[in-house]
Amino acid sequence: MASFATGSPSQETGTNWVRLRTLILLRWMAIAGQIAAILVAGQVYGLDLPLGPCVLAVGASILANLALVMLFPENRRLSEAEAFLTLLFDLGQLGVLIFLTGGLTNPFAILVLAPVTISASVLRLRSTITLGALAILIVTAALVWHLPLRFADGRALVIPPLFVFGFWLSIVIGILFLGLYSRRVATEMRSMSEALLATQMALAREQKLTDLAGVVAAAAHELGTPLATIKLVSAELIEELDGQPALQEDARLIRDQADRCRDILRDMGRAGKDDRHLRQAPLSAVLREAAEPHLSRGKGVEFAFGPVQDGTDEQPVIQRRPEIIHGLRNLVQNAVDFARSRVWIEGEWTAQRIIVRITDDGDGFPANVIGRIGDPFVRVRRPEPEPDRRPGYEGMGLGLFIAKTLLERSGADLSFANATDPFLPQKDRPDRSGAVVEAIWDRDVLVAAQTQGGLGDNPRIAD
Repeated sequence: MASFATGSPSQETGTNWVRLRTLILLRWMAIAGQIAAILVAGQVYGLDLPLGPCVLAVGASILANLALVMLFPENRRLSEAEAFLTLLFDLGQLGVLIFLTGGLTNPFAILVLAPVTISASVLRLRSTITLGALAILIVTAALVWHLPLRFADGRALVIPPLFVFGFWLSIVIGILFLGLYSRRVATEMRSMSEALLATQMALAREQKLTDLAGVVAAAAHELGTPLATIKLVSAELIEELDGQPALQEDARLIRDQADRCRDILRDMGRAGKDDRHLRQAPLSAVLREAAEPHLSRGKGVEFAFGPVQDGTDEQPVIQRRPEIIHGLRNLVQNAVDFARSRVWIEGEWTAQRIIVRITDDGDGFPANVIGRIGDPFVRVRRPEPEPDRRPGYEGMGLGLFIAKTLLERSGADLSFANATDPFLPQKDRPDRSGAVVEAIWDRDVLVAAQTQGGLGDNPRIAD
């Protein structure tokens, strides 16, 4: 006997919360249910309902739906204020029907949960609190003021007060619990959606930079021959125009500009086309590339590479994939941000696995959040980061979420721990006293496929 709107969770600061077409459809379903309930109560169970007022209440929903159909296109999406007013109207209409049909002796009174639950999913906290308070006020008023349900012979339907009070208490608890639960779930869904979007954007950016490097390398290689030809011809022209200073100066200008183009291309990229060397590199080279943007930030970064256990001495050549580089770069950034003076980056390998370990000498992860590291928008270090150590950083955990998502997508198994007890006094801590992040890949997943006879020819980039 309730009419309500629904929609998918949206951004907290956005608009266009609920699609009008969904609202209209659900309200017609609610109207059909209300009419059916009134007819069954009167015809099957012989209850004497105030049909006139009930028809007016249902008719108000019908008129509201017809007005929406005529005034707005079906593909319109309602704003925050419009969705709130819609849910408020539905809650008020349901309250009128509850008052007319026995108050809390009517089992359909529990449907006041619907508008509050939906508001908690799609509207702001202030709107949800307002609707929740009004819903509690309505069921509390219905506990005292209502028209009793009567049979055709005039007998009133009497329910023990204890059951009525229990029904009221269950509705109030349901409003509070379901409202809080729905809001929590919707908030986490929005946070995860935003974080996944940021991850996709970061990966797309890294892929774009990789592709751009290949294009630049191809341009440098392809333009090398024509530039050399221009330089050779211009040098011959300089000799032949010995008696014509003006034209000879133009020839020198052409030669100098050709040299300048050569230098620019040399700086922009290495020679090659779609160079296969750009797609794979030794483990040490990939780790150094990932850490390179953070090597000059005032913290010492030490590298160590070597086999462990049954590993071979030969360093593995791994795939130089954008998600691996970007994920490792975020882990290094986090370590450098929180380190006091040094960060250690270690690359190890066995016959079956490749291990990357990043350690710092900072304060480590707080014990209360170490199990949730990698979730979006969760602070993973100090609640109030020191400005001189992390200038401009808000510490929402998104960087670690991106790193964890990207590296797990590449086949890594990540673990987060502290190198020592974070409650030890600073003087008693070892050098590697901060956070430890370890990523482990199966060797077959990460190692680049070897091509017989070397890397082969560099394929030409398609137009």
